[in-house]
Amino acid sequence: MAIKVYVVDDSAVVRQALMHLLQGDPDIVLMGSAPNALIAAPVISRTPPDVLLLDIEMPGMDGLTFLRQLMATTPIPTVICSTLSTQGSQVALEALAAGAVAVVAKPRLGLKQYLEDSRRELVQVLKQAARTRPRVVASARAAAHAAPRPAPAGRHGLAVNKPVLIGSSTGGTQAIEAVLMGLPADGPGIAIVLHMPEKFTEMYAQRLDGCCAMRVREARDGDRLERGLVLIAPGGLHLQLRKAGGQYFAVVADGPPVNRHKPSVDVLFRSAAECAGGDALAILLTGMGDDGARGMKLLHGLGARTLAQDEASCVVFGMPMEAIRLGAADQVLALSKMAGAICDFDARG
Repeated sequence: MAIKVYVVDDSAVVRQALMHLLQGDPDIVLMGSAPNALIAAPVISRTPPDVLLLDIEMPGMDGLTFLRQLMATTPIPTVICSTLSTQGSQVALEALAAGAVAVVAKPRLGLKQYLEDSRRELVQVLKQAARTRPRVVASARAAAHAAPRPAPAGRHGLAVNKPVLIGSSTGGTQAIEAVLMGLPADGPGIAIVLHMPEKFTEMYAQRLDGCCAMRVREARDGDRLERGLVLIAPGGLHLQLRKAGGQYFAVVADGPPVNRHKPSVDVLFRSAAECAGGDALAILLTGMGDDGARGMKLLHGLGARTLAQDEASCVVFGMPMEAIRLGAADQVLALSKMAGAICDFDARG
């Protein structure tokens, strides 16, 4: 069955160009288009598309506000296509945090030719978006504050004996925030790989640092993994762990993509298997593909604790599903249970 796409963009040139591009693919049908969110809202409310292709700068109601309203009531897989969504832009990050599946940048000049040149990539993104199942985006911060949170144990800054590793992809910006918001300030040191482009990860880490009790920053080569600290792999570089003197340190380095990704979850998990073995906790959250599944299987075989997010709470069940299929997950948990599982793991020492 063809994927129904609805376009919301105030530029008639863009709408016409997209209509021409999308009509050339037999798997995609253009359901309609609108110049602004106010006109689009009643249409997609009556007949929801499979994917919404949404601009940010629009009269009446900007695309970000419209996206947040949609995701709070009737989530639709949404791809942002905007001149404001250039790599590293704060708006693009906010769109991902609000529930957008993907962000595609478009230039202010040479737009028609750019869309023609980027047709294959755009069509692929739309097809991937159609396979996602976005959830109602309640405020992760409000949800976390509403839940009881473990009191700090006064161990802030101590070396980590049992590192926590998290891998995620599509839907991960929201999922990781939800997990971290449920952890105390002196939670166990955490290393995270999220499939996110270069420049995005630094701003994403800053965003999390401002709303989470734990400190969060983009990993730097040589950083010590310690209590109360979350390290996020930089976009475009791999993150690994090494152990020296009973402590764990970040190794941030370039290298070829693994499972088509850089950073790769498997790279982090395999490094942890070598230096932490059964002492680690590995978690796979929502994401497309199978990155991390084999690395988790390796950790599982060494006695590490391994968790996979359940299908019902995933935006995309790909990565956790592959880990479950391989028998790599000790337990399958809803996203809302992950922070508690990390605290339980930490409490066992």
